[in-house]
This record gives sequence, structure tokens and C-alpha cells, in this order.
Amino acid sequence: MYKAFFHLKRSPFDLTPDPHCFVPTPRHNEALAALYYGVRRHKGFVVVTGEVGTGKTLLLRCLLRLLENSKDIAYAYLFNSRLEPTDFLQYVLADFGLPASGKNKCELLLDLSKFLVMRGSRQMTTVLIVDEAHDLSEDTLEEVRLLSNLETAEDKLLQIILAGQPELDKKLDSVELRQLKQRIALRTQLGALNAKQAQEYIEQRLRIAGADSSASPIFSSQAMAAVYSYSRGFPRLINTLCENALITAYARQAPTITARIIEDVANEFRLEAFVPVQQNS
Repeated sequence: MYKAFFHLKRSPFDLTPDPHCFVPTPRHNEALAALYYGVRRHKGFVVVTGEVGTGKTLLLRCLLRLLENSKDIAYAYLFNSRLEPTDFLQYVLADFGLPASGKNKCELLLDLSKFLVMRGSRQMTTVLIVDEAHDLSEDTLEEVRLLSNLETAEDKLLQIILAGQPELDKKLDSVELRQLKQRIALRTQLGALNAKQAQEYIEQRLRIAGADSSASPIFSSQAMAAVYSYSRGFPRLINTLCENALITAYARQAPTITARIIEDVANEFRLEAFVPVQQNS
């Protein structure tokens, strides 16, 4: 629809976490490096936290793309964390390609242990990635901790990445989970972008989508400032505002997105600006 109007090859602000559209801000680069280092160096537990819309799932997808290029790595990726311990184990084993249906907890743990020992003896890396980990119950988090006991005298057999909202930090700080907290080897946090980073994010997303850098800008500088103001620098909200601004501009046949268009879109989504927005364009 609007792609032809703005001479774009793809939608630049799709909400689907696509690694092809990853914009490596310094903080996201640092977090991705920490995740990859933790996996490759067999550090055991790695935790990444951040508010809603800071790019945690996209970061994990980028990590998965890196891991898929390595033949010695197998991973299980859990994106629905509202599971009881036995269901959790069944999902993990099934994602590793192991038979899990109908087995009790003891059988599941035994099969997983054999699988990890076999891979460890061949100097292979096995990774468990849990997205939305803040939704894990304390019982399931304790099960995750127990999985970290699967190790040799020299090495961790299972590398575990927990990604979640700040509520995950609160859970890990609880007295009940202090043993799990002590096992965390690396911890990183994602936050909102600043104004300069938000502008670079918008520009880079447009370049990835095929925007002509020599042509007139699709977003005016005031529009990008307005996006930052209404989104507060959260990438997901930036995507939402920019995607809908492109649709609105196309409907109005406006070749440039102005601050007024951003304001109209923000009003539709009931977003409030946290700094005054210029209205002269």
C-alpha cells in the first residue's frame, strides 16, 4: 500500500521481531555480545531484562540466528513461560527433538541428562532460551535452577538464558530464589533509546527498507522528535507510531510525515508526549 508511494521495498516498522531489521544500538550490541559470550564460554546462567518494548525478543532472535550458523550448538527456545514444571520439561525435551509425551518428571530428567552428557562428551554446546521468563512460577524457576546442576567438574552442560521484564529481577531478588540468583554469571539490561538514538533508529529502519537516502526525507526532523516524545524511546512504540504514520500519510497523499501526523497517530493510540512537541511542521 504505502510502500510504492514512499518507494520502499519492505515495511520498515513491522512489529514482528525480524533480525533482518535489527538496529544495533550500543546497548543492544552490548547485550547481544554478552548473550553470545555466555553461550560460547559455557557460563551457565545469563539474564537479560528490560521494560516492555525494549527489544528483548528481537535480541533473542538475533542470537538464534548467530547460533544457527554453528553446527555444534543445539537450542530449545521457550516463548510460553506459563507452564508448570513437568509441562516445562516436556516442552524443553520436545524442542530438543527428544520424545517427551506421556513421560513423568523422573523420566524426562533422566532423558535430558543423558542428552546433555552425550553432547558434552562431544564438546558440543546445548542452550535453553526462555523468553517472557518473568511469567515463570517460582516452582518452575526452581526447576530451571536444578537443571543447572547438570554439569561436569569442568563445564556446564546446559547454558540457560532467561529474558524478561523487570519483574524477573524482582523474582530473582527474592529470598526463595537466592540460590538461583547466585548462579547467574552474566546479567544485562535493555532500556529506552535517547533522542539521538531514536532518530538513528528510524533512519536506519528506513534504509533497511530501501529508502533513498538522497531523496527528500520521509520523516521530517520535527516528526522524528515527536516520535521520540510520544514513544519515550521504546522501540516497539517507535515502530507502532512510524508504521501508522506511514499509513496515515499515504491516505492523505502527504509525501513527508510531519509532527502533526505523528500527533494524530499518537492521539489515536492514547499516547501522551513527555516533552512538548513542535507543531510548525
